[in-house]
Amino acid sequence: MKKRDIQALKNKSLEELQKLFEDNQEKLRKLSFDLSTSKLKNIKEIKEVKRLNARILTFMNQIKSNNK
Repeated sequence: MKKRDIQALKNKSLEELQKLFEDNQEKLRKLSFDLSTSKLKNIKEIKEVKRLNARILTFMNQIKSNNK
């Protein structure tokens, strides 16, 4: 993930981050299913989605802690 992508995540609101997280969770479920049925060609994509979700959760927690 490039710096500008990370910066774009930082600028999103909590609601936008939650929506993005939910979408990525669904994508992760589909990738896992494709992996189990041997349809997935790029296994690294699972790792990338997990990392993106971790970053999203980090930014969500930062927003929540700043609002307290």
